[in-house]
Order: sequence, then structure tokens, then C-alpha cells
Amino acid sequence: QVQLAESGGGLVQPGGSLRLSCAASGKFFSIKDMGWYRQAPGKERELVAVIFRSGTTNYADSGKGRFTISRDSAKNTMYLQMNSLKPEDTAVYYCNQVYSGSYLPWGQGTQVTVSS
Repeated sequence: QVQLAESGGGLVQPGGSLRLSCAASGKFFSIKDMGWYRQAPGKERELVAVIFRSGTTNYADSGKGRFTISRDSAKNTMYLQMNSLKPEDTAVYYCNQVYSGSYLPWGQGTQVTVSS
């Protein structure tokens, strides 16, 4: 069964940076369109960044210019580099496939807290 494991979150001051990682149990980052989602307390889950099988990337307005999604297919790992973090970026971040009509089993997520 496919397993996704997110890591790299933490507490950071506004303006700081974090690099999130998503490790997968199978070799599918190069054959699936994948993305990073986040969910803040009391809010719906939001898709913030996408990397297509082709390698093309796309970002929600909330992360455009600040977030960079990438993958290392040889390591079965996907990343989200987040710079210039803001308090409104505080959320639990998850990775999963996108635009497929279904999801892989969700990982535990990684908490990102931006606060002074």
C-alpha cells in the first residue's frame, strides 16, 4: 500500500523559511501529478502547489513567488521550499496526488507555525 510521510515543519518567525519533504513508499512521483495541500484550523484544505508529471509547476496565489515545489524521483521524495513565511501560512501541510478524482492514503502531515 502506498504510504506518504511529510516532515520538515516547525515553528518559524515571520519572514523565515522552511523546507518540507514528502517521502513516498512507491516510485510514482514521475508518473503522477502531485501537490502540497494545507489545512488551517477551521478552514478547508487548500491546494498550494502542484508539480505535474512533465515537471511543470503551478502555485496558488497564496504561495506564488514564495513557495517552490520540486521532486527527486530517484529518492521518491517531493519538496516544498517556503520562503518569506507569513502568519497566515500556519497550517498542517500534506502531500498527495492532484486532479485524479481520488486521493492516496493521507499521511500524518507536518505542522507549520509562523509566529513571532
